[in-house]
Amino acid sequence: MAEEKKEMPLKKVMIIVAKGTIEDIYAGLVMANGAVMEGIETKMFFTFFGLDAIIKKRQNKSKTSTVGNPAMRMPGGLPFPTLLGMLPGVEAGVSAMMKSQMAALDVPPVDEFIEMIVAGGGELYACKLAFDMFKLKEEDLDDNVKAVITVGELYEMSGGEGTQIIFT
Repeated sequence: MAEEKKEMPLKKVMIIVAKGTIEDIYAGLVMANGAVMEGIETKMFFTFFGLDAIIKKRQNKSKTSTVGNPAMRMPGGLPFPTLLGMLPGVEAGVSAMMKSQMAALDVPPVDEFIEMIVAGGGELYACKLAFDMFKLKEEDLDDNVKAVITVGELYEMSGGEGTQIIFT
């Protein structure tokens, strides 16, 4: 007996990426990729430091936040001492470890993840306010970015019922 596929009540998702750390960028990418794979119309909006995910020169250079991250743990589960995160090289080492663990799980780098999302029908947008504030040019952005838009334009795209806006 074939299983019936339940109708997905969620029709459209808009994912806002506002932070530029590895964990924040990948949270948005993983959610967007999952939505695309489920057939949900997916739009991503990158603002403020989240723009690093779609700026060509920075998109694969994100770091893990080692200072002020209360959820960070050391191997064995002990809390990561915040003061340790301030030492030279610690942030780079933790970031390299995180990236190697993700690579071992076949998690693609940011630029490849973006290509997968767009190939699946997802759309990427940059925030006009942050874009102007950081004095960016369109050529600075990943070629997969559809447009630089205002928050008002983002809301116009939401299109009513069945849309979920997720802020990462």
